[in-house]
Order: sequence, then structure tokens, then C-alpha cells
Amino acid sequence: MERPPRFTGRTASSASSADIKRRTPRSNTAPERLLRSALWRLGFRYRLHSRHLPGRPDIVFAPQRVAIFCDGDFWHGRDWPSRRAKLARGANGEYWIAKIESNIRRDSATTVQLKTLGWYVIRVWESEIRQQLDVVVERICTQLDAAQREGWKRE
Repeated sequence: MERPPRFTGRTASSASSADIKRRTPRSNTAPERLLRSALWRLGFRYRLHSRHLPGRPDIVFAPQRVAIFCDGDFWHGRDWPSRRAKLARGANGEYWIAKIESNIRRDSATTVQLKTLGWYVIRVWESEIRQQLDVVVERICTQLDAAQREGWKRE
């Protein structure tokens, strides 16, 4: 398994950049809270950041075996080809490219692990949540309905 990149020997491009990176939350982000709020208003109940599942999904519907990840556009590589080119021109480009590519590989492996365990996996981008919340919620509702029907067939 490939080792994750390290900051050793690298410095932040600016003091404000270092501060922003340090303050970026790993969970309970604004888009995640927005999505949870919309689902809660519709009457859905769920668990958060389940430690017993690979990748600690942000939202878990255990009875339907549905795991939802709210992926940040930057950290998880949305529009990766163009973002990669931009990072290559910036400060510490080599580090950031390696970091985000490592995150993309980890996300893919986590999805495979969960599917192998019989879970449905939904990954949504933070910008999708912010710009098209209704579409994201509808996608989740559709998957929950399908998972519920599938569960009834298994019983």
C-alpha cells in the first residue's frame, strides 16, 4: 500500500493558507449539516459518522444499509483534471496532487469495501448539496426506497 504524502520539508504557501487548512473541519461541515437538516425535515432518522463502517460515512441509514458521504470538492478531487492542472502551477503542487489523489484512491477503496459488505453507497459533492439540494435529497430518497424494497424481498 502506498504511503500517504507528508508535509516534511514543505511549508505553507502563506500563513493564512496554513490557518485555513488547520481550521477545515473533517465532519459536521456546512454542506453536511444542510443535507442532514433537509432529510430530518422530511422525517428521516439516521446515524452520524458510524465508526464501525469503513470510511466512517457522514450519514448512515442502518436498516436500509445506505451510507452517504458528503465529499468536499477540493479535498476529494471534484473536476480533478482541471483542478490537478491548477494545483501543479501553484505552491506545493506536488504535495497537493499526491494528497488529493491519495484521497480519491481511499474513497474508491472505501466504496468497494462497503459494497462488498452489502451497503449502498451514495457520494455527493459539497457543491451539489449547496446548489441542488432538492436533487440530492431526491436521489437519496429514491435509493432509500429501493433499499427498503430490496430488504423486504430478502426477508
